[in-house]
Amino acid sequence: MTDTLDDFRAEVRAFIAEHAPDIPYRAGVRSADNETEFAALQRWTGQLYEAGYVGADWPAEFGGREDRTPGHAIVVAEELARAQVPGGQSGSVLAARALIDFGTDEQRHRHLPKIRAGEEFWCQLFSEPGAGSDLASLRTRAVRDGDNYVIDGQKVWTTDGHWARYGYLLARTDPDAPKHKGISAFILDMSAPGVSVRPLRELTGTSDFNEVFFDAVTVPADAMIGAPGQGWVIANATLAHERTNVGAVVVKLRAALDALIDLARRVEIGGRPAIESDRVRDRTGEFSARVEALSALTGANLTRWLRGGERMHDAAMGKLMFSELNLEIASFAVELGGEAGVLVEGDAAALDDGRWQDEWLYARAFTIAGGSSEIMRNMIAERGLGLPRDRR
Repeated sequence: MTDTLDDFRAEVRAFIAEHAPDIPYRAGVRSADNETEFAALQRWTGQLYEAGYVGADWPAEFGGREDRTPGHAIVVAEELARAQVPGGQSGSVLAARALIDFGTDEQRHRHLPKIRAGEEFWCQLFSEPGAGSDLASLRTRAVRDGDNYVIDGQKVWTTDGHWARYGYLLARTDPDAPKHKGISAFILDMSAPGVSVRPLRELTGTSDFNEVFFDAVTVPADAMIGAPGQGWVIANATLAHERTNVGAVVVKLRAALDALIDLARRVEIGGRPAIESDRVRDRTGEFSARVEALSALTGANLTRWLRGGERMHDAAMGKLMFSELNLEIASFAVELGGEAGVLVEGDAAALDDGRWQDEWLYARAFTIAGGSSEIMRNMIAERGLGLPRDRR
């Protein structure tokens, strides 16, 4: 961090304090709970883009800023996490990146201004049943029919699918090609005939994810992003831009640890504050050390990325450490809270209005989403340490 970035951090923090939407904090990546929240998210999205805090790396003709660096994006992600407010809507951010890097001029001019204004929310139509961590095994098909493609299949774990106006879709266009090479990317109008969106009720009691079904959905050929068979390359290129968010996970864990220590001061064990227990102090001390270790790892990973020397297993190490530690902190908080710790938001006796119960339930999702902990360990072992591959 430079003095310039420190000044920028203060600017971002002040902006968030003045303009952030009044939306209740919930753990993880969540969707709007109702129409009022969704409208607030749209306004907030437009404000973040207008201020240049999101989308600053876009081309100047679409509102990008030449004075912005990856360091600025890292600061924004950290400050949004610190304030526990939403950032740029993930589906729209990824779709915009795909359009900027691979889309046609017509696609860019049609969609980018509306994404920037918060008018268009997008969803990411990648994962499928049986093709989550192994995304290249996806089976949704797009078959060419004259000037159109006809799409059949299913997606799952689609965040914001029930709010999205458009989808950033991966589908198999060449079933005979190797699995990484026969995939293409498309713009999908979520209101098109044959698209069915079914919200999934989750452990948290909310519906942030969705199943999406395609039954002979017709998509114009000019809705393809990039060239036929280029979908795998496009998807990996757009996901690489998420690197600027990795610093935010350390901010989140520090905030969770502070809240855990505050909780330990308020609840009692044997008639005394829990923080006076050797076991509680040892456990929180361990958490603190592991948060600092993750901070050091994240800093090293970011440095390599910014210098063009990122290793294949860097992201896997950070993701594994964060998701496992986040789950342990939430689990320990629920344990400290006793019966009150498992009560949900709205229950009169719920601990911190159900915050820890929500954190605990969602924390398990982080160990699965984006590649399960088992997949991450395989990547670290095989790609980082050069150990023999599992028998397939």
